[in-house]
Amino acid sequence: MVITKNTQPLRWMIYGANGYTGELIAREAVRRGLTPVLAGRRRESIEPLARTLGLEAQAFGLDDATVLAAQLRDHALVLNCAGPFSATAAPMMAACLRAGAHYLDITGEIAVFELAQSLDARARDAGVVLCPGVGFDVIPTDCVAAALKEALPDATHLALGFDSRSGFSPGTAKTSVEGLAQGGKVRQDGKIITVPLAHEVRRIDFGDGEKEAMSIPWGDVSTAFYSTGIPNVRVFIPGAPSMIANARRANYIRPLLGWPWVQKLIKARIAQTVKGPSEEQRAQMPTFVWGEARNARGEKKTARIRTANGYSLTITGALAVVEHLMAARPAGGAYTPSRLVGADLVARLPGSGPLQIA
Repeated sequence: MVITKNTQPLRWMIYGANGYTGELIAREAVRRGLTPVLAGRRRESIEPLARTLGLEAQAFGLDDATVLAAQLRDHALVLNCAGPFSATAAPMMAACLRAGAHYLDITGEIAVFELAQSLDARARDAGVVLCPGVGFDVIPTDCVAAALKEALPDATHLALGFDSRSGFSPGTAKTSVEGLAQGGKVRQDGKIITVPLAHEVRRIDFGDGEKEAMSIPWGDVSTAFYSTGIPNVRVFIPGAPSMIANARRANYIRPLLGWPWVQKLIKARIAQTVKGPSEEQRAQMPTFVWGEARNARGEKKTARIRTANGYSLTITGALAVVEHLMAARPAGGAYTPSRLVGADLVARLPGSGPLQIA
């Protein structure tokens, strides 16, 4: 299957297809009969995978804007899987706007979501969809946020969270290291503010029993506001007392974590030691997603849904959005997943149960 644009069939690309998640998405795309172009910085990493899957390969970096735009000129869509997205999203979005190609990625980085929203007018003028976060970051929580807004239209406060036992891929681990250096984030009165790590702690039943949980700087601090208009947003994950204590201790060394040589040292260690979970491990690790909306009168609505493992959901979620753009012709602009595809997206993905609101 190919995307059709102006009645002419055009190609679409997975950039970063040689990474852990990019390769999983590429293999599933082929299984579905899709034919993406596989791309990345290093030809020696991309070409063997492309040969194995019977796909075209391209190798190019993101440093030269002219070269990058030329590489995308005949593509209708790019799915960026190359993290950390703090380094790749801005040049790829800019190139997509110049080339007239839709932009998707699987980030969870708040700065990337804010960047996409800042480019909304340009994207509308170019007829280009910018929709970062079409993986586990942030499809499930974004859909929960949208469903809660519908259930409680005058909500003023939104809390979201998830309970996942999944390990990290190398890319996710590197992004998390960057996040530690930037501190905690919450949205308060419509604005994103920096707070200490593990700033808030509360007990939450995500769907697998009540647990102690701490606030984290998850992507919904950005996206939930654009999906719902709710001005106060927090995101939580469960954590053992020792984990919460360690997160709070990290506040004292956070400036050190931001030093470039420290980041480089930690990321090099991650590249040598961290491996993503296997297919068997992913199948045994579902995720429990939770949300709570509250209005000024103290009325509450709570939502829960059980989904597939985060990496498995990223595979099916990203391809669901790709296929949506193949079939639909939305107006250009900056989107969140629920605004682009609908709040029922997460419930339609393999491994998801019903989205329940009480």
